[in-house]
Amino acid sequence: MTIHVSRRHFLKIAGGAGLAIGLAPELASAATGPFAPNPFVRVAPDNTVTVIIKHLDKGQGIATGLSTLVAEELDADWKQMRADFAPADTAKYKNLFFGIEGTGGSTSMANSFEQYRQAGAIARAMLVSAAAAAWGVPAAEIAVASGVLSHKSGRKGTLGDFADAAAKLDVPANAPLKSPADFTFIGKTVHRLDTEAKITGAPIYTQDVHLDGMVVAAIIHPPKFGATATKIDASKAAKVEGFLDAKIIPQGVAVYAKSTWPAFKAKDLIDVEWDDSKAEKRGSAEILEYYKSLAGTPGVVAAHIGDADAAIAGSAKVINQDFTFPYLAHASMEPMNAVVQFVDGNVKIWTASQMPTVDQAIAAKIFGVTLDKVTIDTKYAGGSFGRRAVPVSDFVAEAAVAAKAWGKPDPIKLVWRREDDMKAGYYRPAYLHRVKIGLDADGKIVGWRHTIVGQSILAGTPFAALVKNGIDATSVEGVSDLPYLAPNLHVELHTTQIGVPALWWRSVGHTHTAFVVETMIDRIAAETGRDPVEYRLATLKDKPRHVGVLKLAAEKAGWSNPPPEGVFRGVAVHESFKTFVAQVVELKVDKSGAPKVSRVVCAVDCGLAVNPDIVRAQMEGGIGFGLGAALRDAITLTGGVVDQANFDTYQPLRISDMPKVEVHILASSEKPTGVGEPGVPPLAPAVANAMFKATGKRITELPIIPQEAKPT
Repeated sequence: MTIHVSRRHFLKIAGGAGLAIGLAPELASAATGPFAPNPFVRVAPDNTVTVIIKHLDKGQGIATGLSTLVAEELDADWKQMRADFAPADTAKYKNLFFGIEGTGGSTSMANSFEQYRQAGAIARAMLVSAAAAAWGVPAAEIAVASGVLSHKSGRKGTLGDFADAAAKLDVPANAPLKSPADFTFIGKTVHRLDTEAKITGAPIYTQDVHLDGMVVAAIIHPPKFGATATKIDASKAAKVEGFLDAKIIPQGVAVYAKSTWPAFKAKDLIDVEWDDSKAEKRGSAEILEYYKSLAGTPGVVAAHIGDADAAIAGSAKVINQDFTFPYLAHASMEPMNAVVQFVDGNVKIWTASQMPTVDQAIAAKIFGVTLDKVTIDTKYAGGSFGRRAVPVSDFVAEAAVAAKAWGKPDPIKLVWRREDDMKAGYYRPAYLHRVKIGLDADGKIVGWRHTIVGQSILAGTPFAALVKNGIDATSVEGVSDLPYLAPNLHVELHTTQIGVPALWWRSVGHTHTAFVVETMIDRIAAETGRDPVEYRLATLKDKPRHVGVLKLAAEKAGWSNPPPEGVFRGVAVHESFKTFVAQVVELKVDKSGAPKVSRVVCAVDCGLAVNPDIVRAQMEGGIGFGLGAALRDAITLTGGVVDQANFDTYQPLRISDMPKVEVHILASSEKPTGVGEPGVPPLAPAVANAMFKATGKRITELPIIPQEAKPT
């Protein structure tokens, strides 16, 4: 079989090519091929260093980030660094925070920081030992810099020169790590390893995979979630050149063709009868009314400190407010896709796998094989924002079921259209918040009562064990751990049973909780005559990292000086995924009342910034992503059917709406934390707070611009 897929060379991880062991205790024996002292590093005789990346790179730059850690401890030359994705192998490549092989929660750098440094340090120590033996000198006298080993006697050699000899040595359990004072890569900006491929259009994505004899499958999904196909008529589709067949599958109808466009054309010509007796038939308006009714009843207690009701009853001033948030699509540039082939009892999957452990297990179950019979060739993803980390592996399962239903050994390539991506799930859940806050005569918070209504992301999935005492932490994060001084706090949760498929979305629960908390804090400041920054600083006095980013953002934005006439500022600060971000927004309001954000000043404390340029890029990307959602994005339903279909009715941020962004990174000696998601939560409330300055009206419902409005 010929595989037309990529210029990249896929190195065999286990069973023959190099040594493949864990970082801990077990020792390796000699083998031919690249020097591979652990699952993460390969040093080839041609002097290339390939880092095996255990996390999916969805554009966030983790392939470059993890390679930086290895290059640092190996003292390599950046020009010799390469990156390749790990196979599905939970034992070797699990996320140390999750216990499975997976990417999410802005954990990639945080859980890998010491692991990948140690991998590089062990490789360096072994190469040095090999050089010392070859030269007959003490290892302590050998220096390594820019990928070259040298001795004061004048001897020199590259890392690749000693790869074969190092492969014959025993692997130490660990090796000394550098002091931060000696870093040459960490904390500096190096160019991304995927830049050239993305500029030149090299085939690195799933959509680039073309295999001999490949059949393309498109899926007709039910119009209502939970409906099933009962009968099809493909007579009109049969006239499409390239159409092969159509089969009912549990997910809908699989349409097979020789290539993508015939599959799409045939899909639109097939008549399907649906059984929607078990489908979700409510629209957005009915769901919202249901949520409002629940908010007035007791929920499950998610946090309880003191007596919030009594404190509010005795307070000098009470503020009440409801907030509503719509369903949101992930809308990544690359819609869902996967290639699956089942031959001789073995399953091969090509896809941008965000949770290989889950994808592998579900594919194995579908085909009735053991895990070792399922291999995954992970590709770069053209975005994800959480969409490719589905606990039920929806699109991978679709591809596997379609391949099984096809019944032949041909590789099956599943391709979603944008309309599938919008209408077939999954979504950030819709939420309703009801907040009641009591203040004393000085404007201090004495009691905070907060009710949240919405779907659980984790319930009913393999991660359901993370729902504790009826509380899905992703529904209440950012409120149950309220950072502001509130001696009496009570948080309740109503978890709803709605048939709309729910999933984490970039920054998860913080997408809505940060908005509520930060706009309420701003309202308190305004109603008590306090400056929004000054009030936050006073109420966050026991939160030094919140204070640090807030002060920096305010300083860099020139908060103490009035903005130009017609320009209005808003501020927000929030912690998510152990990273602290403050943002100051500047905007104008047009004649229609819509905001035009011109400037965002962002301060971030993410611990040690491994690559400052990538940190800045992620803050910029998060701001653009969050702004698009705040301005216009919403998934709505009518009679259980999603109203939106493409980017004309669901509008991510247009380039003309992207503001100037300034990112300031706090210097820190703390361990790195995530940056992929934390740039999103403060943006929407900062915009809403600026809008209040401009209009005198509080925004309590997103998106800000009604859906029927056209882009300005």
